Parts: sequence; structure tokens; C-alpha cells
Amino acid sequence: MIWTVRRLIALFAILLATWTTPAFANEGVTAVKTRSLPALAGLPGEGQPILVALDGRPVVIRGGVAAMLRADSSAWERLDAGEFQQLLGAVSDGRRSAALIGTAKGIESVAVIAREGATLRARPLPPLPLALAGVQGAWLADALVVAGMDAAGQPRILRVPTAGGAWTALPVWPGAGAPVALAARGPALFLTLRGASGDRQLQWTSKEGWVERTPAPGAVVAGSSRAIGQAYLLYLVGSGEGAEWLSYSAITDAWAPLGHKVATGTAAVAFGNGIMTLRAEGDRLTAAIAELELQRRPLGWLDWSIIGTYLAGMLGIGFYFWARSRMGSTSEFFLGSRTIPFWAAGISMFATNTSSISYLAVPAKAFDTDWQYLMSKIVTVFALVAVAFWVIPLFRRLNLVSVFAYLETRFHPAIRMLSSAMAILMHVGGRMGIVLFLPALAIGTITGANVVLCILVIGLCTIVYTALGGMKAVVWTDVFQVVVLMAGAIFAIGFIVHSVGVGQIIDTAAQFDKTKLVNVSFDFTTPTIWGFIILYTFDTILTFPKDQVLMQRVLSTSSEKQASRSVWFFAAILLPAGLLFYVIGTTLFVYYRANPGRLDPLLPVDAVFPSFIGTELPHGVTGIIIAGLFAAAMGTLSGTINSVATLLSVDFYEKLRREPPTQKQSVRFAEWMTVLVGLVGVAIAVVLSRLDIHSLLDLTIELFGLLGGSCAGAYTLGMFTTRANWQGTAIGILGASGITMVTWIFGLVHSYFYLAIAIVMSIVIGYIASLFFPPPGRAQIDGLTVFTGGGRKGRPDIEREGLA
Repeated sequence: MIWTVRRLIALFAILLATWTTPAFANEGVTAVKTRSLPALAGLPGEGQPILVALDGRPVVIRGGVAAMLRADSSAWERLDAGEFQQLLGAVSDGRRSAALIGTAKGIESVAVIAREGATLRARPLPPLPLALAGVQGAWLADALVVAGMDAAGQPRILRVPTAGGAWTALPVWPGAGAPVALAARGPALFLTLRGASGDRQLQWTSKEGWVERTPAPGAVVAGSSRAIGQAYLLYLVGSGEGAEWLSYSAITDAWAPLGHKVATGTAAVAFGNGIMTLRAEGDRLTAAIAELELQRRPLGWLDWSIIGTYLAGMLGIGFYFWARSRMGSTSEFFLGSRTIPFWAAGISMFATNTSSISYLAVPAKAFDTDWQYLMSKIVTVFALVAVAFWVIPLFRRLNLVSVFAYLETRFHPAIRMLSSAMAILMHVGGRMGIVLFLPALAIGTITGANVVLCILVIGLCTIVYTALGGMKAVVWTDVFQVVVLMAGAIFAIGFIVHSVGVGQIIDTAAQFDKTKLVNVSFDFTTPTIWGFIILYTFDTILTFPKDQVLMQRVLSTSSEKQASRSVWFFAAILLPAGLLFYVIGTTLFVYYRANPGRLDPLLPVDAVFPSFIGTELPHGVTGIIIAGLFAAAMGTLSGTINSVATLLSVDFYEKLRREPPTQKQSVRFAEWMTVLVGLVGVAIAVVLSRLDIHSLLDLTIELFGLLGGSCAGAYTLGMFTTRANWQGTAIGILGASGITMVTWIFGLVHSYFYLAIAIVMSIVIGYIASLFFPPPGRAQIDGLTVFTGGGRKGRPDIEREGLA
């Protein structure tokens, strides 16, 4: 034992020593891949042609003739462009293009460019309300925006829906300057203005209006901007001998050179992961492509050794508990024979709560925005006090296995099965796939490994030790995983502090208000403090009883006192540990603002922490943090798989069988369900790997609100009222589900409110509907509400199920 401790201390010292290695702040991580295209000759007319793109294929237009690049880039195809004789410019995002048509007075009309066979067609949009000079444009998801100067020299910015409608005016930019480039990044517009004192960079959103941003380190080439990835724009900057290609981060407000230059007089259009450039050389037009290419650093032997040791340890724990117990009883498999210490149960609850979503998506959210989402942890800690005082004593005395058994005794078997089914759908459809996909995304980002292969390795390993070891394996692996997870987080923060310094972190965070915690706005389309209070009060107090994943750990303790202590312990470590992930996000923002070339523009926002791990950290530390990523995912995944398998066995298999199964049959069924549920989660993760999702944290919140809120109201009606009956509760669940779905479809409020809406509607509709049916008898509610004994007497009818 002493030898092992010494080895660990020595390894820790070696890793700390590697921190003295400086970050490669002056080097970019993105390579630019260039290739030449066939030259183009014979286009009529003179001067620079207009360059656009349709469905990813560049199109050159001049003198009523066009040429489109073939799909294999081998040659140019001639097209008739007679409808574009008065073409003065164009707006293109690489997929869609619009022609700017007018005269010497300015742009008077705009038309969408479309190809029909060998002809380019102009599909006119409504005429501009006034002629504009110096027009720049950008495509939004559902609209086209143009900016320019009117005949009196006044700025104008207009928007037209692509689905049809009239031009409407947007607020004009403050100060002087004429448009040079306009680009859209999501719902935001980025406008470059040229004035007497140089270029300015501004950002516009509907909520904040115009905000001054950091200008480019030179003159932006007119019309050269394009959006790329989820948070970047690309620009050509410079004049004279040539222009340099730069990236601009919409998050960190920082510019970085990409190491590629083009000659003066070059036109550019979006193409693939970069641009296609076109330049006139005599009577020929020469074209070339420049695309970004992510460079990855392979893991070292020390990294692989750490990761392999971790995975072997998790499997070893599963085999250890399987060999000791052989899982002969349901109490052993589902509840660990109710012998789990309170502190281990509390840590296991934290491990389940702190998934790879917390480890990756929360730092990404703090990197992208601020600390407003941390309010969820603060409110949760206070709400857990109420849970420990009211909820835990009632449920622990009832001696449950499935928390939905309460709904059967309090209301009706149909309420139990409906609520259990929705909970299963919520965990399998709304959590497992995301939890499994995120670390696989991280590993793929770091090493270039196949994401699907990573999903399979993490998922199958978790399935094996969960199926073998049951609840004891889940809890004790969680304890070990929390240690690994938190060590990785602390290592990452320490490295950034060492690299950029405490002072710079504090100054930059203050400059950009990155630690903003409270939003007191009453705009409920944003995450306000009122939303967090409402949501997490409901989420914790009212949904904790129906959360089988958390409650199963509480029910695995030896007594009511130990159960309450486990919740207190969970609350004690939740806030300080959760704060670490927000600190990671903020320090990452400071690091990449100081070193903008170190973050690749092609990466999704959720990959910012994995990118840091893969490109900045020394070998060994990288292995520890990757093991932490595994720990975050596997802790949540194993608990969810075990709990869902428990529900399928206790709420459905044992209830729907004609003859009650033996304990051995129930355990075997649960083991097979463990495998099946795990494989479903793996499949969902594979599907997610094929989608482009901006924030997986927001997606999780949406799914939990849509799938998990309405049945939570049933517990509130059951515990805190004596009048609610099963008929009214069923109506409340169905009605609340419908209302929440309508709210989601029409986007009436921020997704953070879905859960609260579902719970409130379930309670209100359920209670009112209950008034139209006979009240429950005294015997039916005895010991099941806070007003009728609070569970102090116990319920033998539930105990028999729990001990079967």
C-alpha cells in the first residue's frame, strides 16, 4: 500500500513538473490546405466578375455569361446569365446567393439566384424601398439583410423574409462609417464599417442592439466575410501587396491569423471549410481553394496507460461484486442490500448529477456566456434542505424499490405505470445518449479517433460492470470516478492559471462580465433568476421523489437517518464542486482570448474544453482528464442504466407477469434489461454524433422539461394534498404534457421554463379535475401525505413489494 502511494505521489510530481512547459501561444493549431482549380477563360466583359456559390458550388458571372464549377472540381460548366446584365454585386453564404441589381444610382432590387438546367434565373424579391449605395448583405436562417447608404448619405439596414414579405428597417448602426462587410453568425449580425479613422467592428442582436467589438488589425477586404463553424467568421484583411486570411471569434472577440495570404484584387466566396478565391490575370481568371484543416495531437503512452488502468479498474469493481454476491436477490442488485454508507450514497448522487454534460457542456456554456446557469446549483442546494426534511423521511419509511410504487398505492396502478414509462423515456431519450456522446466527442476531438468507436468503448464497458455488479458496483465506481473527475478539473484550471496569470483572468473576466450570476430581467425568453428559482425549486423538491436514479441511492442506505444524511452530504459538495466547471469555462475564455490562434474555428462550442485538453496540456495530464471525462459519463450512465432496468423489472415485469417471478428471475430480467437499455443509449449517442447541435446542455434541459415535468406533479398532488384522486391526476398529467408540447412548438418561453410549466399545469389541472370525482378514502391516504402521518406508520402493502 505504501509503495503504491509513493508511486502516485511521484507521478503527481512529474505531472506538476510538466506545467513548466509553456503553452504554444504564438502558434496556430489550424492548418490551411490549398489547391488550384482549372483556369477560366472566355467570359465576356471586363473588370472583376461577380463570384457567388449555389449549394456549395462556386459560380462566376460576367457579361451575361456564367460558369459553375463541376461537383468534382475538374472543370467549369458554362451557363446562360442573361438576366443578370445589371448585376452590381451579390450576397452569398456558400449555399444560397442573391443578386444585387441596379444602376449608377445604387442597388434598387434584389433577386435570389437559382439554376434551371443551363440557365441562371433571377427570382425577384420585393423592390427595395429606396436605392442604396455600397451595399453589403448577409443571409440569416430565414431572411436576407442588406446594409448601405441612401442618396442623402444616411445609413440604412433592411431585412426581408425569404419565405415572402416586405422589407422592414432594422436599427441603424451608431457613429460614422460605410459598410465594408456584413456577416451573420446565428441570429447576430457582424458589420464592418470604414471611416476616416479606420475600420470598426460592430455586433447587432435583437436583445442587445449594436455593440462595439474589436476591429480587425488592418483594412477588411470588401465583402470577404463568411461564417464558419458555430462561433467564427473568416475575413480577408490587408491591402497593397496582398491580404491575409484571419479568423474572428464571435465569443472571445479576438482575431487570429490563419497563415494564408492572397494577392490584391482577389474576390472570395464561401466554399467548404474555407473560401474559393478568383483573380483576373490578363484574359484569364485563376481560381484556388483554401480550406481549414484541424491538426490533432495523438495521445502518448502515459495517457493510454492511465486510461487503460482506469477502464480496467471499473471492470474489476464490477467483477468483484459479481463474484461476491452472484446477484441472487433483488435487494442486492437493486439496492445493494441497503448497506451503502450515507457518504458513499451522497457522492454517488453527485456523480450521477455531474455527468459529462457538466464536465463538457457547462464549461462550454460559461465560455460562451457567463455564470448565470450557476444559479441552478445555488437554488438546488437550498431546495435539497426541503427534500431532506419532507421528502426523504416519507419515502424511506415506505421501504420502496421503485419510487413509482408510491403512486400506485396513493392513486392507481395506471398512474404508476404511466409515470414510470415517462421517466424511462426521459432518462433513455433525454439523457443517456447525450451523456455518452459528449466524452466520445471529446476523445475524437483530442485524438482524431472515430467518435462512434469511442461511444462503443465507453458504453460497452459501462454496461458490463453495471450488469455484473448491480447497485454496489454503481455506487463504489461512482466514488472513485468523482475523485478522478475532480482531479482532472483542478489540473485544467491550474494549468491555465499558470499560463496566463491570475491578474489577467480577473481583468478579462471583469471586462467581458463573464462572472455575471444574476439576471433579474422579466424577459422569460432568457434564463433569468426567476426562472432558476421557479425551475429548480420545482425540479428539486417536486421532482426529486420521482427521480429513480437519485432516490435509488437514498433507498440503498441502512436507515431513515442515513438516508437524510446522504442528501445533506450531496448538498454540501454540489455547489463547490459544480463551481469548478464554471471556473473552467471562464478561464478557457481568458486563455483563448489571449491565444486566439490556439482554438480551431471548425470546432463546435461544446468541444472547447476537449480542444484545450488535446492541444495544450502535457501528456499524462491529458490522460487524467480523459479518464475524468470517462468517469463523468460512466458515473451517470451506470446509474441511469441500473435505475431504468430496476423500473422495467419492478414496475412492468413483476406487475405484468401472470405468475409472480422469483427473485432470481427478476434479477436475471434486470440484468438483460441493463444490457438492452445500455445498447439503446449507445444507439442514441451514435445518432447524436451525426447531428449539428449548438448546445447539448440546452437540449438536455428541453427534453427533461418535455418528458419529465408532468408526472412530477403527481407526487406533489399525492404528498401535499388529500383531495387529489387518480382520475384527476391522470387528466393533469395528460393535460400538462399537451400544454408543454404546445409551448415548445411555438417557442413561447425559454426552455428552462418547460419543466416548471409542466409541473404547475399538472398540479392545477389535476387538482381541479379531482374535484369532479369522489375523494380518496382515509385508508388510501393514511401514511402517504404530509398531513396523514407522513409515512411514520409505514405501509405494509408497499413493504411487501419492496422486500420481495
